[in-house]
Amino acid sequence: MLKKVFGSAVFGVEATTITVEVNVDSGIGYHLVGLPDNAIKESNYRIAAALQNNGYKIPGKKITINMAPADLRKEGSSYDLTLAIGILAASNQIQAENLEKYLIMGELSLDGSLQPIKGSLPIAIKAREEGFEGFILPSQNAKEAAIVSDLKVFGVDNIKQVIDYFDKGEPLEQTIINTREEFEKNLDFPEHDFSDVKGQEGIKRCMEIAAAGGHNIILIGPPGAGKTMLAKRLPSILPPMTLHEALETTKIHSVVGRVQAHTGLMAQRPFRSPHHTISDVALVGGGAFPQPGEISLSHNGVLFLDELPEFKRGVLEVLRQPLEDREVTISRAKFTVTYPSSFMLVASMNPSPGGYFNDPNAPVTSSPAEMQRYLSKISGPLLDRIDIHIEVTPVPFEKLSEDRKGETSVDIRKRVTKAREIQTARFKESDAVHYNAQMNTKQIRKYCILDEPSKKLLKTAMERLNLSARAYDRILKVSRTIADLEGVDDVNGSHISEAIQYRSLDREGWLG
Repeated sequence: MLKKVFGSAVFGVEATTITVEVNVDSGIGYHLVGLPDNAIKESNYRIAAALQNNGYKIPGKKITINMAPADLRKEGSSYDLTLAIGILAASNQIQAENLEKYLIMGELSLDGSLQPIKGSLPIAIKAREEGFEGFILPSQNAKEAAIVSDLKVFGVDNIKQVIDYFDKGEPLEQTIINTREEFEKNLDFPEHDFSDVKGQEGIKRCMEIAAAGGHNIILIGPPGAGKTMLAKRLPSILPPMTLHEALETTKIHSVVGRVQAHTGLMAQRPFRSPHHTISDVALVGGGAFPQPGEISLSHNGVLFLDELPEFKRGVLEVLRQPLEDREVTISRAKFTVTYPSSFMLVASMNPSPGGYFNDPNAPVTSSPAEMQRYLSKISGPLLDRIDIHIEVTPVPFEKLSEDRKGETSVDIRKRVTKAREIQTARFKESDAVHYNAQMNTKQIRKYCILDEPSKKLLKTAMERLNLSARAYDRILKVSRTIADLEGVDDVNGSHISEAIQYRSLDREGWLG
């Protein structure tokens, strides 16, 4: 007897429906076809034990299972429940007349209990698109899938519940989520706050500008100056995610199985901080069966690269295209997947191998030549994509010992959000540009018009400080953001002069 059960496979951040055809006929044998990987091929052992422990069995007949489309590779253990229900229905051990209305996914333990799966959100979105009535999956993933409206989501703990639902009509508990309510409930403020940072008022101002315009930033300073502490607090001043951004971010994290069971919808901007030993594939995504990398997991959030020169040069170079295009495309012989990667890059580094400036009183000193050789590990094209370079100096004892709290992230975030709203209105007709850091040359010329004194100031600064030509557009973008924070329509000389201070690595004596 032939029965069809439906599952799903995730490619990139999109799902594809898989039809599992189970045919039970006279003879002996178990044949699983349709390009399954080893985890799926091993499923018959898990299925046999799970059915045996729940009063059922795999029939001693010829079982042929095809996973269509047969030319699409399937991977993972999440098809266990799909296959098991198909075998029971095809062998007449259960009556399941309405199987075609449901999409069924889940990994089986030997006692029949279900383990969580990856990609439940994109699968649920696809199920709704294709008109399925319900989605049956492990209870740990139910909240995540229930974000999708107009689809009945049933979270189950054991295969026996699914069997009894189809065979005996025993009801399953539907998981219902009010998406907007869930989103607003999880808008708790991040753990780290700028009020914890002693001193460093100039750097806080710099971080505020970076957050307001979505600018990439690099912090250069000796150990203990507060670079990492500042970077970890950047998400706390970024504007709150919109519901659309939250769904987009949750979808990516769902693919790699990193959405927490109790939340369902991610409402906090991600902050990713990979170790410097990371490979280029782990950073941008890929592999034999492509998965999102750190840059995609940072989508709509912050990617923090601590000790930037310690990363392999090849790893850093692969960042260049995603920083420009805000997405990364991974091509294989039979398919191509695209992952979004619109993130803020925050990097930190020491100014020399020893970690200190050319200071005779420092524990470890480095010559200017050593400093330049160390800094030159970062290529010009990558540095060209970082708008703000700022030096971080150690905090003096007087500041560290103060009892007075600094300005809170809540107050800074209000100013940042107001500036972002100005930019949203400015770029409302553009689908690709949402904030100042994304402006192209044409938009820079349109929105960063300078008067004659400002032009002369910028020209003088570039000549005297030996600023590179690539710094010109970056200075204008940052100036535009500073003006937005002040609520000013036109960029003026004070905005230009402040922006010039934030190009340290373009000056002679740093990278030449």
